[in-house]
Amino acid sequence: MRTVTASEIRFGNPTLIDVREYPEFAAGFIQGTQLVPLSQVAGRASKWTKSASFVMICKSGRRATSAAEKLEAMGFSNVSVLDGGVEAWREQGLPLQTVCRRPWAIERQVRVAAGTLVVIFSLLGLVVSPQFLIGAALVGAGLIFAGISNTCMMGSVLGKMPWNRAGRDGRCCE
Repeated sequence: MRTVTASEIRFGNPTLIDVREYPEFAAGFIQGTQLVPLSQVAGRASKWTKSASFVMICKSGRRATSAAEKLEAMGFSNVSVLDGGVEAWREQGLPLQTVCRRPWAIERQVRVAAGTLVVIFSLLGLVVSPQFLIGAALVGAGLIFAGISNTCMMGSVLGKMPWNRAGRDGRCCE
């Protein structure tokens, strides 16, 4: 798999695939990209032409590389990764579009949800029954596990919520 620069994308005619989640995409995306979150790449790719030219894009390149590896394993022959991702694109002063009504970042949603659960369980533990403190401890344990494993079940669940899906308000803002 090869990497391409922003200038190579602008002068070629590849299909641009952004593999970030919708909240990240909505906050800033390259015009003409298709949003296909990493978890959906293999399923959606079954309808793509294997000889077509694709450039995989994410925030910095890590998820795009993973997506490109999946496509190559499926027999795609012309897959590239945007070197440095959307961050490099932005640093070069190139234009990004945004969705006018975009959701909060998943990390921010997780912090709010986890904090809310801890406060609720703690208050219930003080007012109703100390057994509710177990709920606060479980939320804390989940956050520790998420940090150690670099996976977050709460983030996965929140990512599937209706406000985190594309199509609610697709209007773009320059």
